[in-house]
Amino acid sequence: MAGQQPPPTDVPPHTTRPTLRGSFGMCASTHWLASATAQSVLERGGNAFDAATAGAFVLHVAEPHLNGPGGDLVAVLATAADPAPRVLAGQGHAPRGATIEHFRAEGLDHVPGAGALAAAVPGAVDSWLWLLAESGTWELPDVLAYAIDYAERGVPVVPQLAGVLARVEDLFRSHWPTSYAQWLPEGRVPAPYATLVNPAYARTLRRLAAEGAGATRTARIDAARRAWRTGFVAAALADFAAVPHRHSSGRDHAGVLTAADLADFRPSLEPAVTAEFRGTTVAKAGLWSQGPVLLQALTMLDGLDDEQLDPSTAAGVHTLAEALKLALADREAYYGHLDPADAEAVVRRLLSPRYARERAGLIGAAAADSFRPGDIGVAAPYTPPLVADRHAVRADGVGEPTVQQTGDTRGDTCHIDVVDRWGNLISATPSGGWLQSSPTVPELGFGLGTRLQMTWLDPAAPARLAPGRRPRTTLSPTLLLRDGRPVAALGTPGGDQQDQWQLLYLVRTLALGLAPQEAIDAPAFHTTSVPGSFWPRTWTPGGLVVEERAGAAVLDELRARGHAVTVSGPWSQGRLSVVTRDPDSGTLTAAANPRGAQGYATGR
Repeated sequence: MAGQQPPPTDVPPHTTRPTLRGSFGMCASTHWLASATAQSVLERGGNAFDAATAGAFVLHVAEPHLNGPGGDLVAVLATAADPAPRVLAGQGHAPRGATIEHFRAEGLDHVPGAGALAAAVPGAVDSWLWLLAESGTWELPDVLAYAIDYAERGVPVVPQLAGVLARVEDLFRSHWPTSYAQWLPEGRVPAPYATLVNPAYARTLRRLAAEGAGATRTARIDAARRAWRTGFVAAALADFAAVPHRHSSGRDHAGVLTAADLADFRPSLEPAVTAEFRGTTVAKAGLWSQGPVLLQALTMLDGLDDEQLDPSTAAGVHTLAEALKLALADREAYYGHLDPADAEAVVRRLLSPRYARERAGLIGAAAADSFRPGDIGVAAPYTPPLVADRHAVRADGVGEPTVQQTGDTRGDTCHIDVVDRWGNLISATPSGGWLQSSPTVPELGFGLGTRLQMTWLDPAAPARLAPGRRPRTTLSPTLLLRDGRPVAALGTPGGDQQDQWQLLYLVRTLALGLAPQEAIDAPAFHTTSVPGSFWPRTWTPGGLVVEERAGAAVLDELRARGHAVTVSGPWSQGRLSVVTRDPDSGTLTAAANPRGAQGYATGR
C-alpha cells in the first residue's frame, strides 16, 4: 500500500513493548494509574520517595483486590546520598492477643485465610508516611491528592477485580454486609471497566491530611501518623474487628487486634541481606521475608555455566526449578522473625559457598518430589505439615488471588519501582488488606489484612505465631548493585512465586544478556513442590506450572524428567516490573509486565 510505513526495527522480536530509555525519571508498576501518578510527581519536582508514596496510595484505590491500607509493605531502597541498600520493614507484627492458645481454643489448626482473626498490625500506611517524612520532599496533602481524586471520582474496574467480586458476591451478601455495600453498591458485580468509587476511603485520606498540624513538614506528617496509629483509624479498626464475623474456617470469630496494637508498630530501616551473582550484588530483606530464597538459588546457580541455566530449554527449567525447591525447603525449615544474632548466623550458613555447593550437588537429572531442607548446623531443620493437594494449582488466574465463595483465598499483591534523576531508587511491594481479606470498616473504606495466615500454630516452627513477632511474609522486592552502586530496582506480585519469577529475570538479564522487557516477556514457570504460604498451606509434590508458550518439546521433556507439569495459559505468570540506572552515564530504563493488561512503565 502506498505510503505504508515499515514495521519498527528497534523492538526486539520477542517483546511486547520496548524497554523504555531516558535520563529524567522512570516508574513502573502493576497498574497504569500508579505508574502515571508516580511519573507526575517526578515531573513536578518530587523525588523517587515522594513518587512511590503517591503511587502506592493510588494502588489502594486501583487494585483493592490486591492490596489495601490495612495491609503491609516491604521495600528495598538506596538514596543518592547513601548508596547502601536498606530495607523498609513495613510488615506489621502479631497483635498481643494473637497466641497459639487462643487460636486453638477457637477450634482452629491453621490461621484462617480470611477474617480479622488473621490480621497482623497494619504496617503499610504508617511506613509510607514515615518514608515520606524521612526521605521525601513533598507535603502530605499533595502526595495524597491523587488517591483522593481517584477514590472520589472512581477508577476503572479491571477484569481481574470484577472476577474477584463475582467469586465473593455470595459471601459478601450473606456474611459481610459492609463489604457488599462498598464493593457491590448497585447490588451486583460491576462490569469490567465500569467506574468504582470509594468515598469512605477518600474521607479517611482527607482527614489524615487535615490532621497535619506542625511547624515543619516532618511534624505535619507525624501528626497524620498519630491519627492513624493512635487516633480515629486505630479506634475504628479495633472496634470493628472485635465484632464476630465469618472467617474462611466456615465459622464466626472475633479478631484480637486492639488500638494498643496499632500504637505498638514502628517502621524501620534495616540493612539488606546480599549475595553475588555474575558480578552483581543482589539485595533483599531478611529471614522474616522470603528474600533469601532468591539469594540461595542464585548462590547455588552461580557456579554453573550459562547454558545450564537457560530457561528456554527443558534442562534450564529443570535446573532452576530444582534449585528453587531446595531453597524453598530451607525457607520452611529456617526462616522466621528471629533474634538478630540468630538470624545473622542462619543467613551466613545458608549463603556460604560450601553450603551452596552442597545443595547444588543435590540437583540431579530427575525431578525431586520430596521435601529436602538442608542441615546448616546451627538449628535443627523444621518440617511443617506436608499436606498434598493435587488440585491446589489452577491454570486460570495464576498469579492472582484464587477466591472462593467461602472467602478462601490465595493472595497476590502489587508492586512499584521508581528511579529519579538524582539517583534515588526504590522497589516496593505493598500487599495485604485485600477487599476479600476481611469485612470493610464502613467509616474507613477498607478492611484488615490476613498476614498471620503465614504463621504456624506450632511452637517449634521458626515462623510460629506469637504476639509481637512479624509473620514471615512472601513480599520480596529486590535492589541490584554493581561496584557498590545501585543499578536496578525490581519485583513482582505472586506470593510464593515472587522470588521464583525474579530468578528467571535475573538469569535472563545477568547471565544470558536479555534486555529488561525481553526478559519479562519470556515464558515463565514456578514450582509448587513446597508447602504454600497461604491458607490452607498445601503443596504439590514435584509440581511445576509452566506457561504453554514454553513449547511442547520443553513440556514433554520436563514430564519425562518426572515433573508433575501443569500447563498454564500463554500469558498467565508473573507481573514483574523494573527500573534501572547506569551510574556512569545517568541513563535510565524501565520495563513492565504485559500480562493482565494492567502493568505499565513510564518515564523520560
